Amino acid sequence: MSPTRKEHQPSLAPVESVAIVAHRGASGTCPENTPAAFAEARRLGVDSIELDIHRSADGGLITIHDSCVDRTSNGKGRVAELTTAQILALDAGSWFDPAFAGQRFLVFDEALDLIPDSVRLNVHVKAEDVDRQRVAPEVVDVLVSRGRLDNAFIAADAATLLCARERAPMLQICNLSVRPAEDYLARCAQIDCLILQPGHAMTTCELVEDAHAHGMEVNPFYADEEPEMQRLID
Repeated sequence: MSPTRKEHQPSLAPVESVAIVAHRGASGTCPENTPAAFAEARRLGVDSIELDIHRSADGGLITIHDSCVDRTSNGKGRVAELTTAQILALDAGSWFDPAFAGQRFLVFDEALDLIPDSVRLNVHVKAEDVDRQRVAPEVVDVLVSRGRLDNAFIAADAATLLCARERAPMLQICNLSVRPAEDYLARCAQIDCLILQPGHAMTTCELVEDAHAHGMEVNPFYADEEPEMQRLID
């Protein structure tokens, strides 16, 4: 949390270098990865927005967390087996609350239209062995074409990060291959990864101090309760 926003959480101690990240947009109060979630995150004044990308059957980069549309829409099927048009025609809001009926999934370019350049992007690339060599470079290409590379990073497993880095060697990356925890920092250093995203339970003073000594930032995932927020800030 930054000191300029401490009025939103008055009981938390003000700090100088803690950022607020909206996970899948403002997913606590809006259907995740939708226009409503991104608009609410902007209204709240977050420092960073995290979103997820899967590749559709015809190459669309879709903002969706799961590999299937079942949980977060009125449709069924795997993203990789549906066309972009089929996915964008789905209702991605009613499952969360009837008030959000008509919200839809977005392609990556559309999501970027809704997120100001001043908001840092945490782009979680969901890739598998069958599509890693396509989806990772394609996401990088969009960031480059939109001039967003300087204020964005890609989060993914180590193999996907290496594919993305082949496309843009200066790309900022966040290693989500956190296990085993014992050598997480060392493995990040090996691939020149300066952004860590450890689970909140494995985030200790020792881990943070070691990471900071290596010039790395630490973005714990996650903290929904105030006592855990305060522990992580401390």
